[in-house]
Amino acid sequence: MTFRNILWLLLLGMMIGLPARRVAAQAPTIGTELPQPGGAAGTPGSANSLFGPVPGSGGGSFASPVVGGGQILGGRPGAATPRVPTSISTPGGTSSLAPPSVPALPRVPPLTQVPLYGTLDLPSGVDEGPPEGLTFDQAIGLLIQENLELKARAFEIPSAQADILTAGLRGNPILYGDSQLIPYGSYSKSRQGGPTQYDLNISQPIDYVRKWKSRVAVALKTKDAIELQYQDAVRIQIGNLAGAYVNVLAARETLRYAEAGLAGLDRILNATITLKKLGNRTSSDVAMLQAQKAAAEVGVDDAREGLRKAKLALGGYFNMPPSQAEAIELRDTLRDQAPPPPPEDQLYEMALTCRPDVRSFQVGIEVAIAALKLQKANRFADAYLLYQPFTYQNLNYLTPHSSATSWALGVTVPLPVFNRNQGNIARAGINIEQSRVQFESAKRVAIEQVRDAEREYATTRTFLERFEQFVLPPAKQMMADQERLYKMGETADIIPYLNAQQNYNNLLSQYRNTAVRHRRSMFGLNTAVGSRVLP
Repeated sequence: MTFRNILWLLLLGMMIGLPARRVAAQAPTIGTELPQPGGAAGTPGSANSLFGPVPGSGGGSFASPVVGGGQILGGRPGAATPRVPTSISTPGGTSSLAPPSVPALPRVPPLTQVPLYGTLDLPSGVDEGPPEGLTFDQAIGLLIQENLELKARAFEIPSAQADILTAGLRGNPILYGDSQLIPYGSYSKSRQGGPTQYDLNISQPIDYVRKWKSRVAVALKTKDAIELQYQDAVRIQIGNLAGAYVNVLAARETLRYAEAGLAGLDRILNATITLKKLGNRTSSDVAMLQAQKAAAEVGVDDAREGLRKAKLALGGYFNMPPSQAEAIELRDTLRDQAPPPPPEDQLYEMALTCRPDVRSFQVGIEVAIAALKLQKANRFADAYLLYQPFTYQNLNYLTPHSSATSWALGVTVPLPVFNRNQGNIARAGINIEQSRVQFESAKRVAIEQVRDAEREYATTRTFLERFEQFVLPPAKQMMADQERLYKMGETADIIPYLNAQQNYNNLLSQYRNTAVRHRRSMFGLNTAVGSRVLP
């Protein structure tokens, strides 16, 4: 067969093999890429962080990129060169992280309305609950210890520690064997070739620019940022806990109001029964008040059920069973008995110093700077030290027992003539500036949240003072005057008294709602500042 015929056969075989066909084969069993789940952050069972992207992480990953997607160790074919992809010796993998978003303060659930059955009354004194009741400090301790959401997020910290371990891994040596110059048929003295050669070699990648140190530096900074993200998750969850905590205080106060109102109706009903015996009241007056009392009893039952539901919601933050949650008693009050918070400027400074989310974006800048150093180090591919302890050349077809063995030693160093990582370096440099902008944005958001929380606190405190000084006293006096006139028999019509009582109910309900709103504003200011400035 002539050379031209052989060439045509090869071209025909290539043309036949061009159409893509589906084949069944085993994928490579050696891989070093980190898991890349398809779900978003927080998908159950995924390897994504529950915190989302780490600030400053958009500039690269812990692993050295595989330039070219799989070049040959040594860079050229030959007797002493293994032909396996370099990716199997690269620890870790590459990933691309989107810039993080700035978290917002949680929305507080709406306040349960006060039932307007019967007659409400403002209980005397301040009810702080039983002495052995749960304080907010104790509630925070239970939250950190028992809350399932925080427990799940706490695992991100040891996961980050595991990433540090991955970042410091060195490439494993590669054992490779091959056979070359295998004849179609056999060699002989009349058909000489070869000789057939059998090689066994070991290649060890050498990180001569110490990229592993740059990877570890990025991983350490990332762990610092994740710890701050966990602290911010605790801050947000404490804010959510405060909302449920105030709901229990509000429900307890509502029950006290309703019970006080029921006791007041008992007094006016007993007075009406006495006046009826004296002939100053009719049976219809007694029946009307008995109906009001029945409605007030419904209101008390409704308030008691609202308190039970509020306790169940609070117990959910502690992973408590329902029976234990329903038995929760709080040692606290809705009344503001604390001195005013520090001035606004001092609150702003405290927020920028204390808030973990702001500090995490500050650490994110350090993560981005470390990522830039890593990308610069990744310009240089690993060198490979080759040791070939055994090479066997079969020369028996020429002279019996004339085959020989040998060994080889070599080094392969890729020449950095072209910077194959300049795009990643440029991206990492941009990511530093992006991280700085995000840090400034996080500071601005924190200051705005502190300003809004402080204004809400000041506004509700002013409202409470106005209610206590100018609204409730005259309304209560008017109701008391109508009640006195009715009990003394100076007026036979009960309608003016009931109208006065209804007006007082509405004002008292507004006062209670404002007190709850103010107590929430106190906790909201703590959450916005990131520190306990109010009890």
